[in-house]
Amino acid sequence: MTISKATQLTLEGKVVNPPFEENVSNETVGVTNPDLMEKGVDSRRTSSSSSSDDSDSAIAANADDPWAIVELVDDSEKWADMTTKARIIRVLINFAKIITALGLLYFFICSLSLLSSAFRLIAGKTAGELFQQSELMQNPVVGLMIGILVTVLVQSSSTSTSIVVSMVAADIITVHMAIPIIMGANVGTSVTNTIVSFTQIANRNEFRRAFAGATVHDMFNWLAVIVLFTIEVVSYSIFGLGYLEWLSGEIVKGVNSSSGAGEVTLLNAIIDPFVDKIIQLDSQVLQGWAANDSSYDNASLIKQCGENITDPVPCDGEFLFENTGLEDWAVGLILLFMSLFMLCGCLVGLVKILNSMMKGHIANIIKRVINAKIPYVPWLTGYLAMIVGAVITFLVQSSSVFTSTLTPLVGIGVISIERVYPLTLGSNIGTTTTALIAALAAPPEKLQDTLQISLVHLFFNVTGILLYYPIPFMRFPIPMAKFLGNETAKYRWFAIIYLVGMFFLFPGIVLGLSVAGTIPLLCVGIPFLLLLIAIAIIKTLQRRKPSWLPKKMRNWKWLPLACRSLEPYDRQFAKCACCNKFRPTAEGNIPSSASSISGDSSENETKEAS
Repeated sequence: MTISKATQLTLEGKVVNPPFEENVSNETVGVTNPDLMEKGVDSRRTSSSSSSDDSDSAIAANADDPWAIVELVDDSEKWADMTTKARIIRVLINFAKIITALGLLYFFICSLSLLSSAFRLIAGKTAGELFQQSELMQNPVVGLMIGILVTVLVQSSSTSTSIVVSMVAADIITVHMAIPIIMGANVGTSVTNTIVSFTQIANRNEFRRAFAGATVHDMFNWLAVIVLFTIEVVSYSIFGLGYLEWLSGEIVKGVNSSSGAGEVTLLNAIIDPFVDKIIQLDSQVLQGWAANDSSYDNASLIKQCGENITDPVPCDGEFLFENTGLEDWAVGLILLFMSLFMLCGCLVGLVKILNSMMKGHIANIIKRVINAKIPYVPWLTGYLAMIVGAVITFLVQSSSVFTSTLTPLVGIGVISIERVYPLTLGSNIGTTTTALIAALAAPPEKLQDTLQISLVHLFFNVTGILLYYPIPFMRFPIPMAKFLGNETAKYRWFAIIYLVGMFFLFPGIVLGLSVAGTIPLLCVGIPFLLLLIAIAIIKTLQRRKPSWLPKKMRNWKWLPLACRSLEPYDRQFAKCACCNKFRPTAEGNIPSSASSISGDSSENETKEAS
């Protein structure tokens, strides 16, 4: 069957989101049956021509575009047709749903706090020992990887940045050594909402959106680190002063006022009554480990209510794991399972309630308001979203809580990826206030240094936003996150590989090579970077100027299948019975990146031949 060029473009535009992924051919879309092709074309013609039926058109658009805001049809009885008794029952049911949703949200946030405490108990000593390697941290790559690993282990960038600020105040490390650690902390903090997205793995489209909504944070942080870390290292080697170090140093010149301390504890005041009944940690112990204070060698992170090796620690009442006699790591494992069970249960319940509530005319109005643009000045909408994200994060003092709450909303289609991106950027700004507050608590003679390193955290995020938001073309994190979402929708096991690889294996390998010396790092790193650059150049030429390439390189078919597709690995996973649940059914599969490339390149060849 021959399909017109206009129909091809219509089909292509609905499947792939430019500019990150190329337009794809019919083979890429996966439509091989002529009847299915005709059916798809007819449905699009129908939805475009029937302007009188907006809901049908929206549903048809959603079926074609998995990234569209979900329009759910309300099949319940209309309010005008209901009796008084039925109306009262509906109001009571909706009120009960709202109360239940707020309760689940509360326990979901509590589970995040417990999860953070569990990771601190399991790996707190290791995280502290990593910070003790002050000689190794002369190497900025080591500092960057330590920042990532420590933040992943303690599940809190606020904790790791506060420790860095206290280490600068204690003259353990310099501001120059602390800058890469701050950058790494920014990357490590995004692991929490990536973990949260796994709770929606059962529904492919929800998982696609949720994973993309979580990884848009990852992509921004990694891209910002790649550019600013390179600038910092190069400018330091040339001028003896890095960009962030110079900018923050100029601002804090002349600061010599006495220190003061303040704290915003809105979130803690809400969740502490519940969390403190389960576990209470002594934050001074982790800082003592990081400072290599021998008096903390045998100390426990769990408060001992005056019996700790440190000064007596007052407990806020009795708690579940008080004086259990178990090691910290054992308590951490128990707490980890408890927190994960609570997190998954709350999130599944919350998503189901939101799905049942987000129906009908009112719910669609709410969705449109959240994702709407400001009239006459639509370009200001994203910046307003940044302000909202920064203010909420400042109030709750946790970017992980805010972004993790957004993730399921993106999954069920309430918030678009394009809207969650500026909210996440604002959250990155809001979380820098924790380091600023910690800096103000430093001794007067060290206030300038601690304030400088806290401003480094702020300017890192501000500069990243200036790079990757004001110019729409530069918003690379959005298409990159959608690409990852598409891959995880087709190969759900890929999400686990991504999580382990990006936050554990990659930083660990780079850290190991850095510790081994500069030569091993360069011998492995330079070829790897050159390979990535070559792939990026070839892919760009395939998409924009295929005639500049030899015919053989206009697609990726000259490579072995295992080098251009995840399909061979998926077949291996299929042999494992426990992995079958992560494999999608044949229906609704989306094209992988490899097939997209091949299809696009083949189409270019056909056009040239004609």
